[in-house]
Amino acid sequence: MNVTAGAVSRQIKALEDELGLKLFIRHKDGVQLTAAGQDLFSEVAASLSRCSEAVQALRIEKNEEIVTIGCTDAFATHWLMPRMKDFWAKFPQVMVNHFISDQVRDFRNAEVDLFVRPAAGIWPNERTEALSKDLIYPVCGADFAENHRFTKPADLSGLPLLHVDWNNPYWPRWHDFLQNASVPYQGLRGCRFNRYSALLTAAEANQGLALGWDSLVRPMVHQGRLVRFSDVAMRDPVGFCLAWNNRKPLSKPASTMRGWLLDQAYAAAL
Repeated sequence: MNVTAGAVSRQIKALEDELGLKLFIRHKDGVQLTAAGQDLFSEVAASLSRCSEAVQALRIEKNEEIVTIGCTDAFATHWLMPRMKDFWAKFPQVMVNHFISDQVRDFRNAEVDLFVRPAAGIWPNERTEALSKDLIYPVCGADFAENHRFTKPADLSGLPLLHVDWNNPYWPRWHDFLQNASVPYQGLRGCRFNRYSALLTAAEANQGLALGWDSLVRPMVHQGRLVRFSDVAMRDPVGFCLAWNNRKPLSKPASTMRGWLLDQAYAAAL
């Protein structure tokens, strides 16, 4: 005991010499922390507490069922998030991490178990399941629809159009939609966005017409936040698919989420 106490005393003295501060007040009845010693003790205690919490969190995480899913901002905001309440109710033991990126090739370079991407092209070492083949039609706010009466498809090209600059070249744009409807056009005026969610917010605020993917905008139409403008429509030539690396076996929670996503997609298509 004396050797241990002496060793501790020497370590404390060495620390005091290095800091140039007294950490203890020594008197015949023992020792007492100085103000500097109290500050140091508080910091060390807090650091040890954080280390303990981190270790405990890692132990908990090791025992949890975790799945990481990647998808675009539009898909996450307008398709996945509104449905997650159902997933939590059915599978409360599964923790879901979300990797949101509009650069879909990021998903192949990230630690994701599943990802949703445009169903165009074939990527190596990948398995896919189709999620949706959408209907695309114009949507806008209620006041915009009231103030801009539709009589024929050719009317569309003269209205304020809201454009999204898709990162993926396969997604249809206004000129594709108008060509599909055999509507002639010259210049297409309107605002541009690089986020689909922002574009829909602008449409809801009566700033113009947006192209709406039915699987994404249907809830907003049912809520009255958006109005379908005319019956002109086109089939989405791309759609979404669920994908994963076929060289990486799906974990139990990833398989659970895969099945749930496919069930949700099937129900949405009915």
